[in-house]
Parts: sequence; structure tokens; C-alpha cells
Amino acid sequence: MTQIIDTRIAEPKRFIPGATGDWEVIIGLEVHAQVSSNSKLFSGASTKFGAPANSNVSLVDAAMPGMLPVINEECVAQAVRTGLGLKAQINLRSVFDRKNYFYPDLPQGYQISQFKNPIIGEGTIKIEVGPDKQGDFEEVEIGVERLHLEQDAGKSMHDQHPLMSFVDLNRTGIALMEIVSKPDIRSSEEARAYVTKLRTILRYLGTCDGNMEQGSLRADVNVSVRKPGGEFGTRCEIKNVNSIRFVGQAIEAEARRQIAVIEDGGVIDQETRLFDPAKGETRSMRSKEDAHDYRYFPDPDLLPLEFTQEYVDDLASHLPELPDDKHDRLRDEMGLSAYDASILVSTKSIADFYEQVAAGRDGKLAANWVINNLLGKLKEEDHTIKDSPITPEQIGAIIDLITANTISGQIAKDLFEIVWTEGGDPVAIVEERGMKQVTDTGAIEAAVDEIIAANPDKVAEVREKPKMVGWFVGQVMKATGGKASPQMVNQLLREKLGL
Repeated sequence: MTQIIDTRIAEPKRFIPGATGDWEVIIGLEVHAQVSSNSKLFSGASTKFGAPANSNVSLVDAAMPGMLPVINEECVAQAVRTGLGLKAQINLRSVFDRKNYFYPDLPQGYQISQFKNPIIGEGTIKIEVGPDKQGDFEEVEIGVERLHLEQDAGKSMHDQHPLMSFVDLNRTGIALMEIVSKPDIRSSEEARAYVTKLRTILRYLGTCDGNMEQGSLRADVNVSVRKPGGEFGTRCEIKNVNSIRFVGQAIEAEARRQIAVIEDGGVIDQETRLFDPAKGETRSMRSKEDAHDYRYFPDPDLLPLEFTQEYVDDLASHLPELPDDKHDRLRDEMGLSAYDASILVSTKSIADFYEQVAAGRDGKLAANWVINNLLGKLKEEDHTIKDSPITPEQIGAIIDLITANTISGQIAKDLFEIVWTEGGDPVAIVEERGMKQVTDTGAIEAAVDEIIAANPDKVAEVREKPKMVGWFVGQVMKATGGKASPQMVNQLLREKLGL
């Protein structure tokens, strides 16, 4: 068995209580990310999702006699880009191996993968966990052990016939990047944050679409428990977890199962398990294989993969700005809080939308409108940023109207709803519907005088409790149809009420 080394120096802050005291959970993740490419790793067959069963299968994928694999250069480039995004060691020489095991949807009877000499070595991913009760986030650095390229297997379908299982080989041979973390993760929250951050990086890079519901990103979750600071326990692997929420639930269920077994005097068997979301529990699938069980050896049909540092440098020069770098820039240049910046960089599409809105405008005001108004509305209406009915240009125009004191904040919210529902140019809508805020001091003063004269009891109260001036502001805004300048209303009220 391969020796596992605890690389995390900081003391964990979360423990799981058991009957015999606290337990520490040790987690390592093996994330399988489908490479974004038009063709498969070793053949020219299409990788298009949703095609009819067995329509994207070449003779190589079907393992017909005499068919030889040919490496897809774009898949190699995508793996290198991902390694650069993970700030990992790029190995200029790597080797493809045969991993031997039988599975009904693996026509060759072996998988072409990488073992001792992967294309990508050690890297790191920074995550934020929280907020805690004080609203603070903890930054944690998770080590990446390796990234290797391998071909995917097919798909067995057990629900097509009452007596037989069918096989779809469309997925067979599609390039996967297996990204293996170090055993640095100490809670289900950290695991969810890790997968979320990894998916964000992959999507920024364009190396994997991260669509877990389509199976293009899935995780094998390794869980063990130990007394705090003790030796590593026996780990169990939970296979093919296909949602970030399920990753967290699977870890919690498996950790509590192991604790209960040990505290009852039992022993944890190293095995592969499956997570049942409906029951919230894991169940045994098969005994866990070790590396020697797969009889790895270098694939005789593929030469070692070699490329130059110049090749790597050229790929690095064309990488997009990554989430951590964008986060720091938005915080430093736009004056955003770390929390707001983290929301805006959570997906590349949100970040791009925000930067279009903020171009030449107040960064904080733009962030407020994108986060609170736009993202809030998108969630309410079950939309994504990509199908938003309102554009960055339209939100920018609303912000410009606020900045120019043409409309008030309340009018801006009403205008946002109109543009969301009906579309159109915000500037033209304000003109056509008479939505400009009233800045005529005389008209506002008349409304203020009328409200004060009609409410002598409230006048007496506000002089005792100055905070009640908000009631008067609300009455004046109501009387003016929300068009009065709030700043002028406040100023006039305070002058006339002697506050």
C-alpha cells in the first residue's frame, strides 16, 4: 500500500464528536474532469454530449484488432493549461500506462492511463471556508498531488431492459484529467469549497465545462477518520459522486459510519463504496484495489510523451486571468470587499458581466447592482447570468442615471423591473414615462410643509426621537410619487424640524 503523508501543517479546527471523544476526518479527492476537446484522447471520434447511443465510436474506441491509439495534441495542451492554472509542476516527459481490469463497458480490457510518470506534478488550490459567526472567512491551501491524462470508459445502462444491461460506448476514449488532491481536506465544507474552486478554475481556463449533471466532472471521495493528531486510519473510497452537495453529504455519512464501527469495536475494511443520496448513506460496492492489482506497465503502442519548455511557455502566455488574480485586482483596483469580489469571480460569466458594467463607473456601485439587484433577481426567477434578460449596457445606463441625479435609488429599482420585463433603453424609458426625480426645491419644500402641518403629533415625537425623521421622509416620498430627491427631502426636513 502506498504510504500516505500528512502534508497539512495547520491544526484542524473542526472535529466530529463520537461516544469516545472527538474524531478528525481526513479527506482526499480524485476529481475526474472531462477535457474540452472536439475529439477523443486517442481517436478522431466526436465528444459531443447527447448523441444517439454508440454513434460516437471509432474502431479504436471499440478495440477492433490492429487499431492503434494516436495522441490528441489538444488534449495534451488542455492538461498543460490546467497544470499552469493549478500552479503545478509541468513534467516535460510523461508516460502512458495500461491499467488492467475488466469492465463490461471497457472494450480493450484495460484503460490507457498514467501511473508513475504523470503529465502534471504537485500544485496548490486556495479555498475560502466560512463565514464563521463573526462573518470572517478562513483561507486554506489544499495540495494537489498530481494530474494525469487517461481515457474514460463507456456507460452501462441497467434500466433499458428487465433482464439485460445495455452498453453505450460514446464516452469510451474521451480524455479525462484525473486531479488528485493531497489528504489535506479536513471537513465536508472544505471539500465542497475545493471542488467548487477547482471547477471555477477549469471553467476560466476552458479546459473542462464542469457540468456535473452531464458527468463531465465527478469526484471519487477518499475518507478516513482518526483521533486528533493520530495515525491515518483505513480509507474508503466513495465512487462517482456527481454533485458538490452530494460530496459534502457523502463525507458526513461515511465519517459517521466509520466512527460508529470503530467505537463498536469493529475494523474499517479498505473498500469502494457508493453514496445513496435518498437514504443519506454509503454502501459497499467492492473491495478496494491497490496499484499492484491493476498490473500497470507502459503502453507498448504509445511512445513517452515529450514536449519542450518553450511549448509550455507559449501556452502560459495565452492563459486568461484566473479567479485568484481577478479577485485581488477587483479588490485593489475597484475597492471591493473580499466577500463581494469572491461573489463576482465565482464564475467567469459573472465576472465578465460585472466588468462590462463597471467600465468607467464607480466599482462599488456597479458591484452592488450586479450582486444585489441582478444576481438576486436571477435567483428569484431561476435564470443564469447567460440568459439574463437585462444586459450589462442596460444596468450601466441605470447607474449613469443615478450618478447624474436624474433618478433616485427607488426610481432606479422601478426602472430595473421595467427593463427586466419589457426591455428597452433606460434613458428613453425615463424620458417617456416622466420618471426623473424632482430636484425643484420649491416643489419639494411645499410637500414637506404639507406633511409637517398635517402631523403635529409626529412633529412632537420626532423632536424627542430624531430617528423618526425617516417616517417623514417616507411620507414626502409617497406624496411626490417617489420622485423627490431623497437628499433634498432629508435636508429640508431637518432644517424645518430643527433637528
